[in-house]
Parts: sequence; C-alpha cells; structure tokens
Amino acid sequence: MIDKTNIDKTNAWPFVEAKKLLKERKKNIEKKGKIILQTGYGPSGLPHIGTFGEVARTSMIVNALNHLSDLPKEIITFSDDMDGLRKVPENIPNPEKLEENLHKPLTQVPDPFEKI
Repeated sequence: MIDKTNIDKTNAWPFVEAKKLLKERKKNIEKKGKIILQTGYGPSGLPHIGTFGEVARTSMIVNALNHLSDLPKEIITFSDDMDGLRKVPENIPNPEKLEENLHKPLTQVPDPFEKI
C-alpha cells in the first residue's frame, strides 16, 4: 500500500486524473454508489500496443482510485465490432479472404483462421 502522504503529493498522471474524476463527477458517483469507467477499442486487426494501451490506462486509473476511495469500481470494456476493416493485417493467414471484405463490419468478415 502506498503511504497517504505520498499519494497527496504525487503528480503521477493516474493519481492526478483519478482525483480530478472524483472531484468533477462527485454527484454522479454518489448517485450510483460506485465509480464506473469504460474503455474500448476497434478490433480491425490483431491486438497491438495501442489495444494494450487503452486497457492499461484505464487499469492504472482504477489502481489510483483504489488508493483514493473505498467505493466499488466497475470497468466496462467494449469492442466496436461494426468498425469496418480498413486494411489486411500482414500477420494473418488467408489474406485473400480479408481483401474481399475490406470496409465491411467485422461481424460480416469471414474468419481467416478458419476456426468458425
């Protein structure tokens, strides 16, 4: 556990953002009785560092909030499967299946791994 004195002094961005969230969203948080955060990503391709970053940043804020508040926290993670496939990732088998389906929502693109 981080010492409270250090938490009060820190300017580490997760703590700065968590404090700002608690202050600016106080009424909503009190009304719901919990802190709700959300994160998401467009899955048009294999996961990459940007995908990780989206979830990691939200997790860091939750970690900071755990040090600042005893209220329950909830993370809602979504994936926009209607996001159109913009290009064929280089590391996917059967690229021709994807080339034929560019710009279609991912829910309509056939599985290049042939698992479904």
